[in-house]
Amino acid sequence: MDLGLSGKTALITGASAGIGRGIALALAAEGVRLAVTARRRERLQALEQETGAKLKIIEYDFMREDAPQRIAEAALHGLGAVDILVNNAGGSRPFKIDASEAQWEEALTLNFTRQRQLAHALLDQMIARKWGRIVNITGKSEPEGVNGAFAAKAAMHAWAKGLSREVGKHGITVNSIPPGRILSEQIERNYTPEYRAWQSEHEIPVGEYGKPEDIANLVCFLASPRARYITGAVIPVDGGLRRYQF
Repeated sequence: MDLGLSGKTALITGASAGIGRGIALALAAEGVRLAVTARRRERLQALEQETGAKLKIIEYDFMREDAPQRIAEAALHGLGAVDILVNNAGGSRPFKIDASEAQWEEALTLNFTRQRQLAHALLDQMIARKWGRIVNITGKSEPEGVNGAFAAKAAMHAWAKGLSREVGKHGITVNSIPPGRILSEQIERNYTPEYRAWQSEHEIPVGEYGKPEDIANLVCFLASPRARYITGAVIPVDGGLRRYQF
């Protein structure tokens, strides 16, 4: 299927590894011109070599207060316009119940506030061109305990749904993808091979952990003109791990 993405432009946050890197590779293969951002320039340069395309590399700390505006400006300068925003940066933040306000603030900033700010920094130029795609890589809705990232991702889902209702008339869609267990450095660091094998057998209906390209395939579709009638959706890619029915 020709997704009609060739010649489009995209900004991907957290693109140096894991899911973000997989998304960058998939979009580049579809002919999308990319701006990629992360804290590790050498990883972004390696990504550029692998794509075989010239990327706009933006090395920036996403937690800095000026990050959304600086990243948006750099992407627009490098690409001319941003058709597609993939909000991928973030990370799990499990807390004890006596977690400090600073811990909560950091989790919400990293996993919700910066994504929201970056999207709004790019909205005007999408509205002016009557076309845009915002795809948020979020998280599950079944927290095992207190986790700042889960709360922030729930806020992302609510914000994205509300925004989708405001910008649909401008040809802009806003969707969210909560991944399941997707193999990455973070997964390999946090879960032993024994636990991954046990969970694959007992809790994941398809019987294995996912790969970054499993997320990237859906991102490419949602970013394409073919997905024009899908917006405000939360679409898990988890091999059936989640047990809720909707």
